[in-house]
Amino acid sequence: MTTQTSTPNTPATPTANTPTGLIGIPPHAGRALATAGGALTVVSTFLAWTWTSEFPGDLTYYGYPGGLQVLVLVAGALTTLFALSSYGVRGLRWLTPAGADAAIKLAALAAFATTWYTVLAISLELGGLVNLEPGAYLAATATLLALLGALALPFERPEPDPIDPDETGWARFQHNAGHTWQTVKAAFTSGTPRAVPPLSSYAEILIIVGILSLALVVFTYGIGTGYDELFVGFLITAGFGFAALNKSGLIAQASHITARHQNITVCGAFIAAACFPFTQTDDQYATLGVYILIFATVALGLNIVVGLAGLLDLGYVAFLGVGAYAASLVSGSPSSPFGVHFPFWAAVLVGAIASLIFGVLIGAPTLRLRGDYLAIVTLGFGEIFRIAVNNLDGTSGPDLTNGSNGISSIPDLTILGFDLGAPHDIAGFTIGRFANYFFLMLAITAVVVLVFRRSSDSRIGRAWVAIREDETAALAMGINGFRVKLIAFALGATLAGLAGTVQAHVTYTVTPEQYLFAGTTPPNSAFLLAAVVLGGMGTIAGPLIGASLLFLIPNKLQFLGDYQLLAFGLALVLIMRFRPEGLIPNRRRQLEFHTEDDAPAVLSKTGA
Repeated sequence: MTTQTSTPNTPATPTANTPTGLIGIPPHAGRALATAGGALTVVSTFLAWTWTSEFPGDLTYYGYPGGLQVLVLVAGALTTLFALSSYGVRGLRWLTPAGADAAIKLAALAAFATTWYTVLAISLELGGLVNLEPGAYLAATATLLALLGALALPFERPEPDPIDPDETGWARFQHNAGHTWQTVKAAFTSGTPRAVPPLSSYAEILIIVGILSLALVVFTYGIGTGYDELFVGFLITAGFGFAALNKSGLIAQASHITARHQNITVCGAFIAAACFPFTQTDDQYATLGVYILIFATVALGLNIVVGLAGLLDLGYVAFLGVGAYAASLVSGSPSSPFGVHFPFWAAVLVGAIASLIFGVLIGAPTLRLRGDYLAIVTLGFGEIFRIAVNNLDGTSGPDLTNGSNGISSIPDLTILGFDLGAPHDIAGFTIGRFANYFFLMLAITAVVVLVFRRSSDSRIGRAWVAIREDETAALAMGINGFRVKLIAFALGATLAGLAGTVQAHVTYTVTPEQYLFAGTTPPNSAFLLAAVVLGGMGTIAGPLIGASLLFLIPNKLQFLGDYQLLAFGLALVLIMRFRPEGLIPNRRRQLEFHTEDDAPAVLSKTGA
């Protein structure tokens, strides 16, 4: 009987026990095919894909990618870089600290899906394959080859060494990167692996600046997509691209670095957001920006109730309506029966205090309920609020809210002589009405983020988490459950009312139909709850990102008509299937949805 022996420094050869991919190509040949296909995909984007400019984006140029070609270029470049990283190319090893195979698969899938979607769209809209130029054929072939090569890569990865969960983020990065490099080195080269030098604090801060800059570019590109085909391609590339970066380990490492410099990250995020209006030439997309901020701020307030305290509130949008109605009644609207015009600060206080009062009044008799019973009661409150303001028209009830017509002609805000309804020139840039409200809403979002951070890190915040995890155990430890839950309910309602005061002035009109439990467009209670769960319960960035996606995607998918909600719902199901803990989860949520073996590799120190 003979045995085969091998040394770590000899190239790996396929054996009966070698992990294989989905197809019969050897893994080393598949890796080479994926690399070549990714490189050819990049080359194809510099060629013309069609001979006519009738297709949106004008894909007729040579040497200059445009429209959907830019997205294919990004996906092809990711595929190539991940593939080269798997070979241990100097300077690229840091791209795949958690392994390259899964990242190559997803990046190749992003390039393939975006390319073939573009090719099919050109053929269908222009009338056949005859409208395709050689660049399109090359792109379709290259992405197919890259995908086949990626599918040949093994689905099993070498088990990593045990990781100390108390390690710092960068120490864990060194651990993963060193392990991956040793594996690659043993498979493809010979010699001694080199350790990755640690980064200084200044280098990590530069990385944070790069991450925020990239986030601003991606958001600006997504919100500024000028036609439907480009937005669909953006969703495909961004979705699979994010999944590829997550599988490579870069998302986890980025979260570790940002957690080490949390204050700098938060300040930098607001600075990046403040730059958004200056990237727009008119108010078309700044309008979406201010509505996204309103929706995101309300979602962050709901995150206190649901994410921290664990109270399922299905009527939370009613508190947004209470703040909006209260502010509109005292802001000088001719539809208001009071006939008063409070200054901005007074109107904000009225809206916030009104929501606070309603939060206490609703929470006091209902928060002794738990689970589904509490959800049903809050759902009823949301419907009662909408029906009540609809009947306060002077016919069915007192003349207070003007019924279904709502409070209209709400004047623009004026703060210290600065009229937010008029355009202003700042440093050579013309800032329009919606950009002015964007900056105001950004300041309010900063206040809400500060309140969320301080309250979640406080004694009351720890009590909320204890109530959420096990209310019976928390009560046994001496926590006053009713008082703690009432504080969470009241604080969440106050933050929603604060955002409602700005919403009333941005929309000019407040009507009952704006505050439904469910509808085709946010804000409504169903979308708010989905934003918290999708983004990541108990975190700051999670609901902000989740709300941005849930507001932007339905707005851009209106061309689908009756199939809009079907496509949107399918996307949510897929996201929650493959990312059940949310896009930006905290440590506890990841422990709930991952096994003990793989949890330490994805956990972060903080959920912020």
